[in-house]
Amino acid sequence: MSAEAPPFPSSPTGKSIGQSPLFYSNIHSHASLSFRFSKPRCFARNGIRCSFENSQRWTVDCVSGTDPIHIILKPSPSSLTMATSSSLKNNAKRVCLFYCNEMKALAERIAAESDAIELRSISWRKFEDGFPNLFISNAHGIRGRHVAFLGSFSSPGVIFEQLSVIYALPKLFVSSFTLVLPFFPTGTFERMEDEGDVATAFTLARILSNVPISSGGPTSLVIFDIHALQERFYFGDNVLPCFQSGIPLLKNRLQQLPDSDNISIAFPDDGAWKRFHKQLQHFPSIVCAKVREGDQRIVRLKEGDPKGRHVVIVDDLVQSGGTLIECQKVLAKHGAAKVSAYATHGIFPNRSFERFKPNNEGSPENGFTYFWITDSCPQTVKEVKTRPPFEVLSLATSIAATLQI
Repeated sequence: MSAEAPPFPSSPTGKSIGQSPLFYSNIHSHASLSFRFSKPRCFARNGIRCSFENSQRWTVDCVSGTDPIHIILKPSPSSLTMATSSSLKNNAKRVCLFYCNEMKALAERIAAESDAIELRSISWRKFEDGFPNLFISNAHGIRGRHVAFLGSFSSPGVIFEQLSVIYALPKLFVSSFTLVLPFFPTGTFERMEDEGDVATAFTLARILSNVPISSGGPTSLVIFDIHALQERFYFGDNVLPCFQSGIPLLKNRLQQLPDSDNISIAFPDDGAWKRFHKQLQHFPSIVCAKVREGDQRIVRLKEGDPKGRHVVIVDDLVQSGGTLIECQKVLAKHGAAKVSAYATHGIFPNRSFERFKPNNEGSPENGFTYFWITDSCPQTVKEVKTRPPFEVLSLATSIAATLQI
């Protein structure tokens, strides 16, 4: 029932209620009462004063047992939900996010995802001889704060200046330090086949493994879809790698398509299948294989049936795009109704993205219906974001959530 709260009766035991549950001696059965306090209430009896200041509904649970009966006053579930949400919001990990110039657009999108992320600036100047002249604004203001840096190692020329900042930030007495490097660039062409081959991916991993620790401990390193799975073992114990994936972004986009129930996923080789098939296991899968014929590498259909399906080719990165185009031709030849592609990292050296044409003629052999990439490589995004068949899926939401770990 719902009623105005009655005055509290005298306690039959004469004991002070204090922090204990309230007692009614004249209730002899299990009951649940609901009281609404629409304005401040104050009751006093036998020296006991009870005030109710908030206008909200409270629930009273009566639990029978030994005399007296226990009456437990508690807020309604809706009040608890509001209080919990407010508490979580207030307890959100507040992060100061620095970024390199290339990542400004992505950094702004990340900050727009959460009020707990605050953008901070760095002056990326150069001396007359071309070496970096760097300055971290308001360095004293980040003491005791959670700090992150969003980097882009898009070319060897920008790595040194960013490493200088990355090594400096943890030593400013910050509470924790997180390095977000969406694309780990080295090693995409490395083949350790001959004595004397230099593993640059291992070199960069060692450099990042020796970033100074902050007052809160080792640096957290966030990377999306690292190219070679063995590269995750290149990092030392002084850094905490956090390997994320852009595949959830793709899955969300596929669910929005009008033919979402007619999609199959194609992997250009066994390596891509090993990396991604578990995340995409709800879709029918097609596996291609690259075989050598003389000096040429030819793509063939290994398993699966693309006939009549909208087939999406999935890989971690795309460089020249030769393999994807060969996959497209094979899938179209075997009856695919549409062919699209996804790569977390769109690198496209020498403007190789120009090879990918939109499917304007309704024939999958003539072009791609969609080509999705993320904004892990900002220079590429500038070139293709308004160019069909490309669509850019932003990592901003994923990075903002990762910064709360």
